[in-house]
Amino acid sequence: MSEPLRLGVVGLGRAFMLMLPTFAHHPLVRLVAAADPRSEARRQFEADFSTPELAARVYDSVEALCADGAVEAIYIASPHQLHLEHVRLAVGHRKHILVEKPMALSIADCRAMIAAARAAGVHLLVGHSHSYDAPYLKSAELIRTGRFGRPRMIVATTYTDFLYRPRRPEELDTSQGGGVVFSQAAHQVDVVRLLAGGVVSSVRAVTGRFDPARPTEGAYQAFLNFSGDASATLTYSGYGRYDTDEHLGWIGELGQRRDPDGYGAARRGLARVSTPEGEAALKNARAYGAAKGAISAPAAAAEGAISAPAAAAGHNHFGHIVVSCERADLRPMADGVMIYADDRCWLEPLAVPDVPRAEVVDELYAAVKQNIAPLHSGEWGMATLEVCLAILESAASGREIVLEHQIAAG
Repeated sequence: MSEPLRLGVVGLGRAFMLMLPTFAHHPLVRLVAAADPRSEARRQFEADFSTPELAARVYDSVEALCADGAVEAIYIASPHQLHLEHVRLAVGHRKHILVEKPMALSIADCRAMIAAARAAGVHLLVGHSHSYDAPYLKSAELIRTGRFGRPRMIVATTYTDFLYRPRRPEELDTSQGGGVVFSQAAHQVDVVRLLAGGVVSSVRAVTGRFDPARPTEGAYQAFLNFSGDASATLTYSGYGRYDTDEHLGWIGELGQRRDPDGYGAARRGLARVSTPEGEAALKNARAYGAAKGAISAPAAAAEGAISAPAAAAGHNHFGHIVVSCERADLRPMADGVMIYADDRCWLEPLAVPDVPRAEVVDELYAAVKQNIAPLHSGEWGMATLEVCLAILESAASGREIVLEHQIAAG
Protein backbone atom coordinates (compact mmCIF):
# COMPACT_ATOMS: atom_id res chain seq x y z
CA MET A 1 0.00 0.00 0.00
CA SER A 2 1.43 3.40 -1.00
CA GLU A 3 1.93 5.95 1.76
CA PRO A 4 -1.05 8.37 1.68
CA LEU A 5 -0.56 12.02 0.88
CA ARG A 6 -0.98 14.08 4.06
CA LEU A 7 -3.47 16.82 3.21
CA GLY A 8 -4.44 20.01 5.01
CA VAL A 9 -7.61 21.96 4.22
CA VAL A 10 -8.14 25.72 4.07
CA GLY A 11 -11.86 26.39 4.45
CA LEU A 12 -14.38 23.84 5.73
CA GLY A 13 -17.26 25.25 3.69
CA ARG A 14 -19.45 24.00 0.87
CA ALA A 15 -16.61 23.09 -1.50
CA PHE A 16 -15.01 20.99 1.25
CA MET A 17 -18.35 19.30 1.92
CA LEU A 18 -18.54 18.26 -1.74
CA MET A 19 -15.00 16.88 -1.70
CA LEU A 20 -15.34 15.31 1.75
CA PRO A 21 -16.49 11.84 0.58
CA THR A 22 -13.47 11.70 -1.75
CA PHE A 23 -10.90 12.78 0.81
CA ALA A 24 -12.39 10.64 3.57
CA HIS A 25 -12.41 7.39 1.57
CA HIS A 26 -9.63 7.55 -1.02
CA PRO A 27 -6.73 5.34 0.12
CA LEU A 28 -4.07 7.68 -1.30
CA VAL A 29 -4.93 10.69 0.85
CA ARG A 30 -5.14 11.35 4.60
CA LEU A 31 -6.77 14.45 6.05
CA VAL A 32 -4.47 15.57 8.86
CA ALA A 33 -5.16 19.28 9.46
CA ALA A 34 -7.56 22.11 8.67
CA ALA A 35 -8.03 25.85 9.14
CA ASP A 36 -11.40 27.57 9.41
CA PRO A 37 -12.68 30.59 11.35
CA ARG A 38 -15.69 28.60 12.66
CA SER A 39 -15.00 26.81 15.93
CA GLU A 40 -17.79 24.27 15.33
CA ALA A 41 -16.22 23.26 12.02
CA ARG A 42 -12.80 22.85 13.65
CA ARG A 43 -14.28 20.69 16.42
CA GLN A 44 -16.06 18.51 13.87
CA PHE A 45 -12.91 18.03 11.79
CA GLU A 46 -10.86 17.15 14.86
CA ALA A 47 -13.45 14.57 15.88
CA ASP A 48 -13.90 13.09 12.43
CA PHE A 49 -10.26 12.70 11.46
CA SER A 50 -8.36 11.97 14.66
CA THR A 51 -7.21 8.39 15.14
CA PRO A 52 -5.44 6.65 18.03
CA GLU A 53 -2.20 7.00 16.07
CA LEU A 54 -2.57 10.59 14.90
CA ALA A 55 -4.66 13.50 16.18
CA ALA A 56 -6.06 15.76 13.48
CA ARG A 57 -4.88 19.32 14.04
CA VAL A 58 -7.06 22.40 13.60
CA TYR A 59 -6.17 26.07 13.31
CA ASP A 60 -8.01 29.36 13.20
CA SER A 61 -5.37 30.84 10.90
CA VAL A 62 -4.26 29.74 7.43
CA GLU A 63 -0.67 30.70 8.15
CA ALA A 64 -0.53 28.34 11.13
CA LEU A 65 -1.88 25.49 9.01
CA CYS A 66 0.69 26.15 6.30
CA ALA A 67 3.48 26.03 8.91
CA ASP A 68 2.43 22.53 10.04
CA GLY A 69 5.33 20.24 9.16
CA ALA A 70 3.12 17.16 8.90
CA VAL A 71 1.16 18.63 5.98
CA GLU A 72 2.48 17.81 2.49
CA ALA A 73 -0.21 19.45 0.37
CA ILE A 74 -3.03 21.91 0.96
CA TYR A 75 -6.52 22.01 -0.49
CA ILE A 76 -7.56 25.66 -0.69
CA ALA A 77 -11.35 25.96 -0.56
CA SER A 78 -11.64 29.51 0.77
CA PRO A 79 -13.69 32.22 -1.01
CA HIS A 80 -12.50 32.96 -4.55
CA GLN A 81 -11.08 36.37 -3.74
CA LEU A 82 -8.74 34.91 -1.08
CA HIS A 83 -7.09 32.29 -3.27
CA LEU A 84 -4.02 34.35 -4.17
CA GLU A 85 -3.29 35.24 -0.53
CA HIS A 86 -3.67 31.64 0.59
CA VAL A 87 -1.58 30.21 -2.26
CA ARG A 88 1.22 32.58 -1.32
CA LEU A 89 1.06 31.42 2.29
CA ALA A 90 1.15 27.78 1.22
CA VAL A 91 4.06 28.09 -1.20
CA GLY A 92 5.95 30.08 1.43
CA HIS A 93 6.09 26.82 3.38
CA ARG A 94 6.79 24.65 0.29
CA LYS A 95 3.36 23.01 0.28
CA HIS A 96 1.88 21.55 -2.88
CA ILE A 97 -1.55 23.00 -3.67
CA LEU A 98 -4.97 22.00 -4.94
CA VAL A 99 -6.94 25.25 -5.24
CA GLU A 100 -10.68 25.28 -5.90
CA LYS A 101 -12.10 26.65 -9.12
CA PRO A 102 -12.30 29.36 -10.19
CA MET A 103 -8.57 29.68 -9.67
CA ALA A 104 -8.89 33.43 -9.07
CA LEU A 105 -10.89 36.43 -10.27
CA SER A 106 -8.25 37.97 -12.56
CA ILE A 107 -5.51 36.85 -14.93
CA ALA A 108 -3.00 38.90 -12.93
CA ASP A 109 -3.79 36.88 -9.80
CA CYS A 110 -3.49 33.63 -11.74
CA ARG A 111 -0.09 34.59 -13.08
CA ALA A 112 1.09 35.56 -9.60
CA MET A 113 -0.03 32.18 -8.22
CA ILE A 114 1.70 30.27 -11.01
CA ALA A 115 4.92 32.26 -10.56
CA ALA A 116 4.90 31.74 -6.78
CA ALA A 117 4.43 27.97 -7.11
CA ARG A 118 7.12 27.72 -9.76
CA ALA A 119 9.60 29.70 -7.66
CA ALA A 120 8.91 27.43 -4.66
CA GLY A 121 9.24 24.26 -6.74
CA VAL A 122 5.77 22.96 -5.81
CA HIS A 123 2.87 21.67 -7.88
CA LEU A 124 -0.22 23.85 -8.28
CA LEU A 125 -3.43 22.10 -9.39
CA VAL A 126 -6.85 23.66 -9.93
CA GLY A 127 -10.05 21.79 -9.08
CA HIS A 128 -12.35 20.10 -8.57
CA SER A 129 -13.89 20.92 -11.91
CA HIS A 130 -16.03 18.43 -13.77
CA SER A 131 -13.30 17.87 -16.34
CA TYR A 132 -11.83 15.46 -13.76
CA ASP A 133 -14.95 13.27 -14.11
CA ALA A 134 -14.43 9.82 -15.60
CA PRO A 135 -17.02 10.17 -18.43
CA TYR A 136 -15.20 13.24 -19.81
CA LEU A 137 -11.74 11.74 -19.34
CA LYS A 138 -12.96 8.61 -21.17
CA SER A 139 -14.45 10.73 -23.96
CA ALA A 140 -11.18 12.64 -24.34
CA GLU A 141 -9.27 9.36 -24.43
CA LEU A 142 -11.53 8.03 -27.19
CA ILE A 143 -11.15 11.24 -29.18
CA ARG A 144 -7.36 11.20 -28.88
CA THR A 145 -7.20 7.71 -30.45
CA GLY A 146 -8.20 9.31 -33.76
CA ARG A 147 -10.69 6.52 -34.37
CA PHE A 148 -13.60 8.93 -34.75
CA GLY A 149 -11.75 11.79 -36.41
CA ARG A 150 -11.26 15.26 -35.02
CA PRO A 151 -13.85 16.92 -32.78
CA ARG A 152 -15.59 19.61 -34.82
CA MET A 153 -18.63 20.71 -32.83
CA ILE A 154 -19.65 20.48 -29.16
CA VAL A 155 -23.03 21.27 -27.61
CA ALA A 156 -23.03 21.63 -23.81
CA THR A 157 -26.27 22.39 -21.96
CA THR A 158 -26.76 22.53 -18.20
CA TYR A 159 -29.89 23.63 -16.32
CA THR A 160 -29.87 23.61 -12.49
CA ASP A 161 -31.26 25.44 -9.46
CA PHE A 162 -27.85 26.99 -8.64
CA LEU A 163 -29.04 30.56 -8.14
CA TYR A 164 -31.70 29.55 -5.61
CA ARG A 165 -29.50 27.61 -3.26
CA PRO A 166 -28.78 29.64 -0.09
CA ARG A 167 -26.12 32.27 -0.76
CA ARG A 168 -24.09 34.79 1.20
CA PRO A 169 -24.37 38.37 -0.17
CA GLU A 170 -20.98 38.25 -1.93
CA GLU A 171 -22.10 35.15 -3.85
CA LEU A 172 -24.70 37.34 -5.57
CA ASP A 173 -22.14 40.05 -6.41
CA THR A 174 -20.25 39.45 -9.67
CA SER A 175 -17.43 41.81 -8.64
CA GLN A 176 -16.68 39.46 -5.72
CA GLY A 177 -16.83 36.30 -7.84
CA GLY A 178 -20.55 35.70 -7.51
CA GLY A 179 -22.91 34.37 -10.13
CA VAL A 180 -22.89 31.40 -12.45
CA VAL A 181 -20.08 32.51 -14.76
CA PHE A 182 -17.34 32.27 -12.14
CA SER A 183 -18.75 29.30 -10.24
CA GLN A 184 -20.39 27.20 -12.97
CA ALA A 185 -18.87 28.18 -16.31
CA ALA A 186 -15.54 27.12 -14.82
CA HIS A 187 -16.90 23.53 -14.92
CA GLN A 188 -18.48 23.70 -18.35
CA VAL A 189 -15.56 25.52 -20.00
CA ASP A 190 -13.07 23.07 -18.49
CA VAL A 191 -15.04 20.12 -19.91
CA VAL A 192 -15.34 21.45 -23.46
CA ARG A 193 -11.69 22.56 -23.46
CA LEU A 194 -10.68 19.02 -22.50
CA LEU A 195 -12.80 17.52 -25.27
CA ALA A 196 -11.83 19.99 -28.01
CA GLY A 197 -8.10 20.08 -27.29
CA GLY A 198 -7.86 22.99 -24.90
CA VAL A 199 -7.06 26.06 -27.00
CA VAL A 200 -9.95 28.51 -27.33
CA SER A 201 -9.23 31.24 -29.87
CA SER A 202 -12.26 33.51 -29.33
CA VAL A 203 -15.49 33.87 -27.37
CA ARG A 204 -18.80 35.57 -28.05
CA ALA A 205 -21.43 35.46 -25.31
CA VAL A 206 -24.54 36.85 -23.67
CA THR A 207 -25.48 36.59 -20.00
CA GLY A 208 -28.82 36.73 -18.22
CA ARG A 209 -29.92 38.45 -15.03
CA PHE A 210 -33.57 37.47 -14.92
CA ASP A 211 -34.38 38.00 -11.22
CA PRO A 212 -33.78 41.46 -9.68
CA ALA A 213 -33.75 39.87 -6.22
CA ARG A 214 -30.69 37.82 -7.26
CA PRO A 215 -28.61 40.62 -8.88
CA THR A 216 -25.92 38.59 -10.64
CA GLU A 217 -25.62 36.39 -13.70
CA GLY A 218 -27.94 33.40 -13.43
CA ALA A 219 -27.56 32.27 -17.03
CA TYR A 220 -25.31 32.56 -20.06
CA GLN A 221 -24.88 31.39 -23.62
CA ALA A 222 -21.46 31.37 -25.24
CA PHE A 223 -19.96 30.44 -28.58
CA LEU A 224 -16.33 29.28 -28.41
CA ASN A 225 -14.02 28.96 -31.40
CA PHE A 226 -11.09 26.58 -30.95
CA SER A 227 -7.85 26.32 -32.86
CA GLY A 228 -8.17 23.44 -35.31
CA ASP A 229 -11.65 24.45 -36.56
CA ALA A 230 -13.67 23.09 -33.63
CA SER A 231 -16.42 25.12 -31.98
CA ALA A 232 -18.64 24.77 -28.93
CA THR A 233 -21.92 26.27 -27.79
CA LEU A 234 -22.41 26.55 -24.03
CA THR A 235 -25.78 27.14 -22.38
CA TYR A 236 -26.26 27.35 -18.64
CA SER A 237 -29.23 28.37 -16.53
CA GLY A 238 -29.36 28.27 -12.74
CA TYR A 239 -32.95 29.48 -12.38
CA GLY A 240 -34.40 26.28 -10.97
CA ARG A 241 -36.98 25.29 -13.57
CA TYR A 242 -36.00 22.80 -16.28
CA ASP A 243 -33.26 20.43 -15.05
CA THR A 244 -30.92 18.62 -17.46
CA ASP A 245 -30.68 15.69 -15.02
CA GLU A 246 -34.06 14.70 -16.52
CA HIS A 247 -32.13 13.63 -19.64
CA LEU A 248 -29.47 11.78 -17.67
CA GLY A 249 -31.84 9.28 -16.05
CA TRP A 250 -32.31 11.54 -13.00
CA ILE A 251 -28.74 10.90 -11.92
CA GLY A 252 -27.52 14.11 -10.34
CA GLU A 253 -24.36 16.13 -10.82
CA LEU A 254 -22.72 14.30 -7.90
CA GLY A 255 -23.67 10.85 -9.23
CA GLN A 256 -26.60 10.53 -6.81
CA ARG A 257 -30.07 9.18 -7.62
CA ARG A 258 -32.54 12.09 -7.71
CA ASP A 259 -36.27 12.20 -7.10
CA PRO A 260 -38.09 14.16 -9.83
CA ASP A 261 -40.92 14.80 -7.35
CA GLY A 262 -38.57 17.22 -5.57
CA TYR A 263 -39.20 19.81 -8.28
CA GLY A 264 -38.91 23.37 -7.00
CA ALA A 265 -37.34 22.44 -3.66
CA ALA A 266 -34.61 25.10 -3.86
CA ARG A 267 -37.06 27.93 -4.48
CA ARG A 268 -39.39 26.68 -1.73
CA GLY A 269 -36.53 26.52 0.75
CA LEU A 270 -35.41 30.04 -0.07
CA ALA A 271 -38.96 31.36 0.31
CA ARG A 272 -38.70 30.66 4.05
CA VAL A 273 -36.27 33.57 4.54
CA SER A 274 -36.73 37.26 3.79
CA THR A 275 -33.38 38.92 4.56
CA PRO A 276 -29.75 38.45 3.45
CA GLU A 277 -28.90 37.58 7.05
CA GLY A 278 -31.60 34.92 7.12
CA GLU A 279 -30.35 33.45 3.86
CA ALA A 280 -26.76 33.38 5.13
CA ALA A 281 -27.98 31.61 8.28
CA LEU A 282 -29.83 29.06 6.13
CA LYS A 283 -26.61 28.39 4.23
CA ASN A 284 -24.60 28.11 7.45
CA ALA A 285 -27.07 25.55 8.77
CA ARG A 286 -25.94 23.23 5.95
CA ALA A 287 -22.23 23.81 6.61
CA TYR A 288 -19.71 21.32 7.96
CA GLY A 289 -19.93 21.22 11.73
CA ALA A 290 -23.56 22.35 11.68
CA ALA A 291 -24.83 19.67 9.29
CA LYS A 292 -22.72 16.55 9.21
CA GLY A 293 -21.19 15.49 5.91
CA ALA A 294 -21.30 12.09 4.23
CA ILE A 295 -19.13 10.29 6.78
CA SER A 296 -19.77 8.38 9.95
CA ALA A 297 -20.19 9.61 13.49
CA PRO A 298 -17.08 10.90 15.29
CA ALA A 299 -16.84 7.78 17.43
CA ALA A 300 -16.43 5.59 14.36
CA ALA A 301 -13.92 8.00 12.88
CA ALA A 302 -11.86 7.83 16.06
CA GLU A 303 -11.55 4.08 15.52
CA GLY A 304 -10.31 4.63 11.98
CA ALA A 305 -13.55 3.14 10.62
CA ILE A 306 -15.06 6.01 8.67
CA SER A 307 -18.02 4.48 6.90
CA ALA A 308 -18.22 4.03 3.14
CA PRO A 309 -19.93 6.79 1.16
CA ALA A 310 -23.49 6.22 0.05
CA ALA A 311 -23.69 4.02 -3.03
CA ALA A 312 -23.51 6.11 -6.19
CA ALA A 313 -25.91 5.67 -9.08
CA GLY A 314 -23.26 6.85 -11.53
CA HIS A 315 -20.34 9.19 -12.06
CA ASN A 316 -20.29 12.93 -11.47
CA HIS A 317 -21.29 14.86 -14.59
CA PHE A 318 -22.23 18.34 -15.78
CA GLY A 319 -25.35 18.12 -17.87
CA HIS A 320 -26.04 17.19 -21.48
CA ILE A 321 -22.98 17.21 -23.76
CA VAL A 322 -22.56 15.94 -27.32
CA VAL A 323 -19.24 15.97 -29.17
CA SER A 324 -19.58 15.75 -32.94
CA CYS A 325 -16.41 14.28 -34.41
CA GLU A 326 -15.77 13.71 -38.10
CA ARG A 327 -16.91 10.07 -37.97
CA ALA A 328 -19.11 9.79 -34.86
CA ASP A 329 -20.98 11.67 -32.16
CA LEU A 330 -19.93 11.04 -28.56
CA ARG A 331 -22.23 11.64 -25.59
CA PRO A 332 -20.61 11.35 -22.14
CA MET A 333 -23.15 10.25 -19.52
CA ALA A 334 -23.17 9.22 -15.88
CA ASP A 335 -22.64 5.52 -16.72
CA GLY A 336 -20.25 5.76 -19.66
CA VAL A 337 -19.88 7.24 -23.14
CA MET A 338 -22.53 6.67 -25.78
CA ILE A 339 -21.07 6.50 -29.29
CA TYR A 340 -23.16 7.14 -32.39
CA ALA A 341 -21.23 5.98 -35.47
CA ASP A 342 -22.39 5.64 -39.09
CA ASP A 343 -23.66 2.06 -38.83
CA ARG A 344 -24.41 1.50 -35.15
CA CYS A 345 -24.47 3.06 -31.70
CA TRP A 346 -23.17 1.59 -28.46
CA LEU A 347 -22.22 2.41 -24.89
CA GLU A 348 -18.63 2.36 -23.69
CA PRO A 349 -19.56 1.59 -20.06
CA LEU A 350 -17.86 2.86 -16.91
CA ALA A 351 -18.17 0.99 -13.63
CA VAL A 352 -19.95 2.84 -10.86
CA PRO A 353 -17.21 4.44 -8.71
CA ASP A 354 -16.46 3.22 -5.20
CA VAL A 355 -15.08 6.66 -4.32
CA PRO A 356 -16.65 9.73 -5.96
CA ARG A 357 -14.29 12.15 -7.68
CA ALA A 358 -11.38 9.77 -7.08
CA GLU A 359 -9.68 11.22 -10.18
CA VAL A 360 -8.93 14.44 -8.28
CA VAL A 361 -6.83 12.63 -5.67
CA ASP A 362 -5.28 10.40 -8.34
CA GLU A 363 -3.96 13.43 -10.24
CA LEU A 364 -2.83 15.27 -7.10
CA TYR A 365 -1.06 12.18 -5.75
CA ALA A 366 0.70 11.53 -9.08
CA ALA A 367 1.95 15.13 -9.17
CA VAL A 368 3.21 15.27 -5.57
CA LYS A 369 4.49 11.73 -5.08
CA GLN A 370 5.58 10.82 -8.61
CA ASN A 371 6.30 14.27 -10.08
CA ILE A 372 3.95 13.64 -13.00
CA ALA A 373 2.88 16.91 -14.60
CA PRO A 374 -0.86 17.39 -13.95
CA LEU A 375 -3.40 18.21 -16.62
CA HIS A 376 -5.20 20.63 -14.30
CA SER A 377 -2.18 22.82 -13.70
CA GLY A 378 -2.18 26.49 -12.82
CA GLU A 379 -1.75 27.30 -16.51
CA TRP A 380 -4.80 25.17 -17.31
CA GLY A 381 -6.85 26.92 -14.63
CA MET A 382 -5.80 30.33 -15.92
CA ALA A 383 -6.86 29.40 -19.45
CA THR A 384 -10.30 28.40 -18.20
CA LEU A 385 -10.64 31.60 -16.16
CA GLU A 386 -9.71 33.60 -19.28
CA VAL A 387 -12.71 32.09 -21.08
CA CYS A 388 -15.00 32.90 -18.13
CA LEU A 389 -13.79 36.50 -18.07
CA ALA A 390 -14.30 36.67 -21.83
CA ILE A 391 -17.92 35.55 -21.40
CA LEU A 392 -18.51 38.49 -19.05
CA GLU A 393 -16.59 40.93 -21.27
CA SER A 394 -18.33 39.86 -24.46
CA ALA A 395 -21.75 40.08 -22.82
CA ALA A 396 -20.99 43.60 -21.57
CA SER A 397 -19.44 44.89 -24.81
CA GLY A 398 -21.27 42.94 -27.50
CA ARG A 399 -17.91 42.07 -29.05
CA GLU A 400 -16.07 38.85 -29.85
CA ILE A 401 -13.14 38.47 -27.45
CA VAL A 402 -9.81 37.06 -28.67
CA LEU A 403 -7.88 35.03 -26.10
CA GLU A 404 -4.16 35.00 -25.26
CA HIS A 405 -3.49 32.58 -22.38
CA GLN A 406 -4.69 29.23 -23.71
CA ILE A 407 -2.86 25.90 -23.48
CA ALA A 408 -3.47 22.52 -25.09
CA ALA A 409 -4.95 19.55 -23.22
CA GLY A 410 -2.24 17.05 -22.39
